Amino acid sequence: MTDTPDDPRQGGEPPGQPPSDLPPPGAPAYRRGAARADAVPRMETVRLTAPDLKRRAAMEKTRRRLVFAAGGFVVLFLAVVLKLADATIIQPLAPHRPERPIAELLEAPKLAQDVTMMARRATITDRNGEILAISLPTAALYANPRELIDPADAAHKLKTVLPKLDEDEARARLSESGKQFVYLARQLSPREQLLVNALGLPGIYFENTEHRRYPMGRTAAQVLGGVDVDGHGVAGVERFFDQRLHDDPSPLRLSIDVRIQDVVRDELSKAMVDFQAIGACGIVMDVRTGEVLAMVSLPDYDANTVGSAAPDERFNRAVTGMYEPGSTFKLQTAAMALDGGIAHIWDEFDASRPIHIGRFTITDFEGKKRWLYLPEVLAYSSNLGAAHIAEAVGAERQRAWLRSMGMFNRIGVELPEAGLPIHPPVANWKEAATLTIGFGHGIAVSPLHVVRGTAVLANGGIMLQPTMLAKTPPDTAVNDTSASSIQQLAPPPGERILQTSTSDTVRKLMRLVVTDGYGKPAEVPGYYVGGKTGTAEKVGAHGYKKHTNVAAFMSVFPMNAPRYAVYMMLDEPKANASTHGYATAGWVAAPAAGRVIGRVGPMLGLLPDLVDAEAIRQALFIPLQPGRPAGAPRTPPVAAATPEVKPLPGPRQPHPDQPIPAAGVPIPARSAPHDQRHEATVDAPSLVVPAVAVR
Repeated sequence: MTDTPDDPRQGGEPPGQPPSDLPPPGAPAYRRGAARADAVPRMETVRLTAPDLKRRAAMEKTRRRLVFAAGGFVVLFLAVVLKLADATIIQPLAPHRPERPIAELLEAPKLAQDVTMMARRATITDRNGEILAISLPTAALYANPRELIDPADAAHKLKTVLPKLDEDEARARLSESGKQFVYLARQLSPREQLLVNALGLPGIYFENTEHRRYPMGRTAAQVLGGVDVDGHGVAGVERFFDQRLHDDPSPLRLSIDVRIQDVVRDELSKAMVDFQAIGACGIVMDVRTGEVLAMVSLPDYDANTVGSAAPDERFNRAVTGMYEPGSTFKLQTAAMALDGGIAHIWDEFDASRPIHIGRFTITDFEGKKRWLYLPEVLAYSSNLGAAHIAEAVGAERQRAWLRSMGMFNRIGVELPEAGLPIHPPVANWKEAATLTIGFGHGIAVSPLHVVRGTAVLANGGIMLQPTMLAKTPPDTAVNDTSASSIQQLAPPPGERILQTSTSDTVRKLMRLVVTDGYGKPAEVPGYYVGGKTGTAEKVGAHGYKKHTNVAAFMSVFPMNAPRYAVYMMLDEPKANASTHGYATAGWVAAPAAGRVIGRVGPMLGLLPDLVDAEAIRQALFIPLQPGRPAGAPRTPPVAAATPEVKPLPGPRQPHPDQPIPAAGVPIPARSAPHDQRHEATVDAPSLVVPAVAVR
């Protein structure tokens, strides 16, 4: 079948004829229609009106605002994202404690100095930098009862992580809906804080607190004192320097040397056990600066448990206890007589017979029963000789001397517990008071008063203010023992109380007590110890208690160049076989003082000097019976004893050896922790039972 050619109008060609207008090969094909020449360019004109222009401007302004707002939201969301990343990834923070990162809570404990910088209350150190008190950061747990959902459930959950918490008490506090703040627990550790926080309890919060810690426990406990739950000092230097410790973060450096403190405490503890004493006291002080290197009072307590310590343990016998000084006061009596020119070392005093005053008698038990030279009065601790010296001085001069020595005022050391001495008023300071105070009876002062007064006699006559603050640099000590004669040291700064020549004489007399008197057990070769014993009976409800003594030894070393005073005291010591039935200072206190000197001397840089022993001995020598210089008066200041007065008749006449207070000088109980509180005493030679009677 043959196809019929298409109609020309349909684009075909007649049969048998070739196409007439085919484009050349390679030319583009065109659609059939109008001729190309017939094409006419076309244009469209759009006319915009004013309303259209305003509408377009408004839309453009809106678009710009939307772009600006979108940009602001982008910046805001970026800030939120960065903050969340910092808080959750870079620096995660513990809930409720934004200032302390969790990483810090979990890391190893910081060094002491780092913790000190974080604490608000300053650290307390000894003179060599050893930490005595430090504050550690802790947390306190408190709650807002109004925000709690179930107080009972909250208390139970807290109990599961805080075993020491009293659940019943916590439930009662959390149930107090009328309050917005109640404490639940204090001094939480970081781990306990995290455990509590993990409970997710609403209304439970933490407060930054501190825990005061005393790393050395009982060392210098009464000196340090302690703080209450709010971190405020309640006793000792913690109380005296409370504001300073809060305001100044730098460590407070005390004069205490923990090495010396431990030695004194060790020797006192041994003596207390050996002689069954109820208490003891020890002091070491630099006689040229007034720095207290050791202050021990026994019994003591762990400073970390001050709240549970007994009153007798908190009682500081060194500054709070008022004791009659006994024969240690005879040094003051001799010094004031020598310094005023009233007595001389060659003068003799009648100790051959008792002194009778009214119904009572002053005696020397087993005394020499003869006239004694002034050096013998001290070496043999004669009550009669000291009474005659005091009589020669007179009441007015005696009061003035003791006042200048600070025996009537508080000691002024940086301890709030420092007590006020007890002394008779001027109206009652009659002859009896003058005589008895001459040998340390009828007046009561603290042991630190005795130490300061003796330091004045030994350091050249300069009054120093005892202090608990370090003055000299750490580890500073000079060996002053290598001298062939008494060194003329430059006097320390302070108020002069007596002449240097008097001090030199008293130093020789103190040395004589140790070499030839009742202080022999305190001798330490190479340290040239000088001192004075003091045994005193304690007062009770009905006068003095027989054989209930306070035994003390006051010493200074080395006497050729005095540097340190050592005071050792036992309260109510009991005799044993080693003391041959005596419980006096020469037997119980002097040996302890000697052991302390032998142990602490090297620590203080003072080595025993045995090479120059003979030269030093000659320089410190003073005879028991000095010869009278040519031209000196042959009669002593007190030529004879006070005329004997017969005892008054009466059924209540006491035994002649019954010691009682001086006339008109009652010794009341004052700030002591036990039944027989006030250590009112009568002193006599350290190896004999004291005997004095005045009323």
